[in-house]
Amino acid sequence: MDQRIELTKDYTICRVLNGCWQLSEGHSLQGRLDLKDVMKAFHLLTEQGFTTFDCADIYTGVEEFIGEFVKELKSGHGISADDIQIHTKYVPDINYLSQVDYAFTEQIIDRSLKRLNRDTLDLVQFHWWDYDVPGYTETAGYLLRLKEKGKIRNIGVTNFDTARLKELVDAGIPVVSMQAQYSVFDRRPERNMLDYCKANGIKLLCYGTLSGGFLAEKWLGKNMTEPETRSQVKYLQIIEDTLGWDGYQELLGLLSKIAEKYNAGIPNVASKYILSQAGVAGAIIGIRNSQHVASNARIFEFDLDEEEIETIRAFLQQFPAPEGEPFELERTPSSKYRSIMHMNINEKEQS
Repeated sequence: MDQRIELTKDYTICRVLNGCWQLSEGHSLQGRLDLKDVMKAFHLLTEQGFTTFDCADIYTGVEEFIGEFVKELKSGHGISADDIQIHTKYVPDINYLSQVDYAFTEQIIDRSLKRLNRDTLDLVQFHWWDYDVPGYTETAGYLLRLKEKGKIRNIGVTNFDTARLKELVDAGIPVVSMQAQYSVFDRRPERNMLDYCKANGIKLLCYGTLSGGFLAEKWLGKNMTEPETRSQVKYLQIIEDTLGWDGYQELLGLLSKIAEKYNAGIPNVASKYILSQAGVAGAIIGIRNSQHVASNARIFEFDLDEEEIETIRAFLQQFPAPEGEPFELERTPSSKYRSIMHMNINEKEQS
């Protein structure tokens, strides 16, 4: 499997993207991150070809941190700043959706440009919290105007369902990518999203592939524990509603057995399984420190064979997947999945 893929004409990315949500303020429930070590990880990753970074305007402090990394690259430290790709998001707060207009949209895009020390944003991934509030198609149109203005290179979406994604495509929005939660636990994209994206030339970028770190050797044989991060709060809910803790432990054993064959780890096999699905362009793997850089590099040193892929698929099909479309439960007011969503992160700035 190649390490890089063409997302659209003349634009390639690494198939393992460096996910930066875990660097945002408030993500960790226990202690603070060593940002000096995170910066070291960024340099190590780019030197090994992991040049694509995924962030968002609502990841507090993260665009600014990546902007500092860009400054270091521009100063001649390591590879060129032009050789990395930065994907951000445009996520207006739920309480502000009815007030979103072109001027506001340009203001937020300009803010991301300034924070990231970029002249053009490589990919802006658009999210809309509430479909009952009209305006998502018009807002995607504002992003298209900003693309034509040269401030955005590519337009993507995140956490849309298939029907609303189709609305944007039918309206003429050149959507190049869809970011959705997709893992061995959460297989919702397999219902409709993957087929629609394949048919329309839209690449799927997957987050949650390692489920907040739960797909790792350290959990083998362990009892259920208290979550350490907001990611783990979310993915514990997914595990409870799909495999359950016992099924999860069985899965870890299966993945571990396959990993041993390739001198790899459970995270490598779990990532490789998702990357092997037709229509998937990339998997977003969170970066919190420099300890896992070498592990990430193992992903491209082996390929799962068809029998191994089918063995994992057959095991998973014994268990339910979360209901509905990608992010549907997270949008449902009565759902426990929605109860942990933070939908007004920029409230002070957007009021």
